Amino acid sequence: MEMIAPDYERTDLGTIEIAPEVIEVIAGLATIEVDGVAGMSGGLSSGIAELLGRKNLSKGVKVEVGQREAAVDVSIIVHYGRKIPEISSEIQRNVKRSIESMTGLNVVEVNVHIHDVHFKTNEKPEEEESHARVR
Repeated sequence: MEMIAPDYERTDLGTIEIAPEVIEVIAGLATIEVDGVAGMSGGLSSGIAELLGRKNLSKGVKVEVGQREAAVDVSIIVHYGRKIPEISSEIQRNVKRSIESMTGLNVVEVNVHIHDVHFKTNEKPEEEESHARVR
């Protein structure tokens, strides 16, 4: 009697298993490709969203992977002044397209969580001002 792994695709040569971490990285890359995304968010910690760099893409992504389907949650920080509904729709399309084309899984959900807004700041004028007050 042949044993068939229930969670993996079976071929003539064996089984194909895609680790959830692979889906997380694909989703993270597809998310930061979207214009207006400042970065991935590691979550809300003490009310402050943690901006993650490229090395931690999967930290802002949660996935549920089944035999044929996947559901994805991405947590992001957006650039100030950008249209959040447009950015979110583009993320959903890009994540779905990337995962489906690379893995063959059907993506049934892409939920976008906006954790913060990133403002451009100039630190040098603030430093110069503090030095001017000391003189």
